[in-house]
Amino acid sequence: MRNKLRLCAATLLLAGAGSLAAQDIPLPTGSVYFNLPKDSPVALLSMVSDQSRATARGAALVLDLHMAVTLRNSSANRIRGITLRVVSQEVALGGKGSVTIPSLNIGPGQVFPVRIDMQLMRPGSMGVQAAAGPLVQVDLDGVLFQDLSFFGPNRLHSRRYLTACEMEARRDREYFKRVLAQSGRKGLQDAMLESLARQASLPPLTVKVWRGGPAVSTAAVAPEHTAKFAFLQVPDSPVVPIQGWAEIAGNEARAPRIEVRNTSTRPVKYVELGWVVSDSAGRQYMAASVPSADPELYLPPGKTARILQETALNFSSLGRPVNVKQMTGFVKEVEFADGRMWVPSRQSIANPLLEKVLAPSAEEQRLSDIYRRKGIEALISELKNY
Repeated sequence: MRNKLRLCAATLLLAGAGSLAAQDIPLPTGSVYFNLPKDSPVALLSMVSDQSRATARGAALVLDLHMAVTLRNSSANRIRGITLRVVSQEVALGGKGSVTIPSLNIGPGQVFPVRIDMQLMRPGSMGVQAAAGPLVQVDLDGVLFQDLSFFGPNRLHSRRYLTACEMEARRDREYFKRVLAQSGRKGLQDAMLESLARQASLPPLTVKVWRGGPAVSTAAVAPEHTAKFAFLQVPDSPVVPIQGWAEIAGNEARAPRIEVRNTSTRPVKYVELGWVVSDSAGRQYMAASVPSADPELYLPPGKTARILQETALNFSSLGRPVNVKQMTGFVKEVEFADGRMWVPSRQSIANPLLEKVLAPSAEEQRLSDIYRRKGIEALISELKNY
């Protein structure tokens, strides 16, 4: 079973290495410390890191990590998702990363693999072999269980992400189970072929994000203007966008600001909006998500708030700039003050625009991959596991 990994590691740009002899050696034994609390719901069975490398470049160590970890569910509940935090240095740029695996179905006592593949930087004047103690620490940020309870410090807001992924997974599994019940094997097969075709046809878009100001890019010579967002109204959304705008210059969008209203009966503490851009030729791309910028957001029923982002986003496709002609937003995710989550229904994401640009959930990708690799009978068997 292939699990989708979300790897969050900073890209390292190392200059001046031409005059320095880089020392490249395997990661020394004992360089990785796996830190689990005493009451952890997962236990470490093994960790293989012999493919990892450490390179001394000037006053820094570049750690190229390739690790195979095996964990066991030591709890009495089924695990639906897990996030590990990987740290070489807390404050240095490029010193932290994470691995998140949603769409798990791990019963008590069962084991499961986790891959850690990323590059981190650790500042220091000592060489690789002279470094004292572990170079990397792996922490448990959180585990989500079948009943949507959560264990962990949640420093990376993994509870929110894993819960949203699990709700999407339940939505999509129920959809394919209904297709099977109503249309049989042929109907399910057609649905899988349609999903695979949609995944293959998604337009590629590269988005670079700069925090706190404009980027230096091809947009620097383009005239800047304020552009308004259009919005897709998601029928079952508890939050609706009212108005929004961003500063546009060529293939760059700066400081998006969107105003939303809570139309539900419960207070909201987090809103995430999807962002679709169209170029001058009418091609449409799923550009980004615009999360709540205020970590203290509290939006009572009937009230409005602005989602502000001091960012600049640069868009390109296959190495070519995508000049922004139009922007469309839609509500993608909502977290209520009590920790419960909302995600769009299957009917809502069947919108013609979203079908062109929105990637399927991690669970739909997992199920379609089972069909692609093992066939319809294996897929039917997997759906019966839930």
